[in-house]
Amino acid sequence: MRRFDRLRTILAMDPERDCDEIYRLLSLYEFPWDFTRSLELALFRTYAVPSIGRLLDRTGEFDRRTQERYDDTVLVLYEILIPESPASRARALDRLNQIHWRYRISNDDYLYTLATFVVMPVRWIEEFGWRRLHPREIRALTAMWRKMGEGMRIEGMPETYEGFERLLDDYERERFAFDAGGRRVADSTMRLFGSWFPRPLSPAVTDATRLLMDPHLLDALDLPRPPELARRAVRLGLKARGLFLRLGPPRPDSRPVLPRPRTYPDGYALDDLGPDSYRRNPTHRDAPPACPVLH
Repeated sequence: MRRFDRLRTILAMDPERDCDEIYRLLSLYEFPWDFTRSLELALFRTYAVPSIGRLLDRTGEFDRRTQERYDDTVLVLYEILIPESPASRARALDRLNQIHWRYRISNDDYLYTLATFVVMPVRWIEEFGWRRLHPREIRALTAMWRKMGEGMRIEGMPETYEGFERLLDDYERERFAFDAGGRRVADSTMRLFGSWFPRPLSPAVTDATRLLMDPHLLDALDLPRPPELARRAVRLGLKARGLFLRLGPPRPDSRPVLPRPRTYPDGYALDDLGPDSYRRNPTHRDAPPACPVLH
């Protein structure tokens, strides 16, 4: 297989009809690291919306069980976006909706959170990826996330990527503001990222997360802006990584990048996902739309 063979395969598909397969090829083979990093940063954007950040803080889950909440979010998204079958996707969506029915979250906040997951991977790959995304790939990614939004019963979703992009930028301009709860959740998440590295490196990694945040996001979370020289150096390093990958071989079909959750080293079942309070007392009734962050 040559470096651009998968792109040719993708361009032979229909962006809407084959969006599941296109998403699988992009997220597990073409840009797995980029998808993960961009979606991690997307989470911080939700913390900067006071109504979302305050709720996440109030649950206490991101303070007491940060790694578990992160893993559960990754896994439930994986089960929805790359399911074994339509039935398994439906079960994962039901799980997500059942976990969240008890929280009072506006449709606007659901829609904004979905927009971060549509837009941020595209923007990240456009800046740091080993190649640019083709417009047909962007259409497929948008169709994939819209399918998830339909399962979450989110209303008023844009039809196009450009619509999601406008929605995200407008929402942040209107709604981003400091909230102490959102800041606490952001601090817990940054500490989590640092905990994945050896202790001497942990504080530096925790702090380095700020280097990839947009200035208006840092201001909304009341995080100090890092030195511009350091910010530029990190971005140049990521662009150099993309150029290096472009010159290398493609990921073999036999080596997809799959989730490796620290919380479940021996494997997991769908029923394992979600807060302990939910697992002790699951309420199986119709749920309102769910936000794709497991509170």
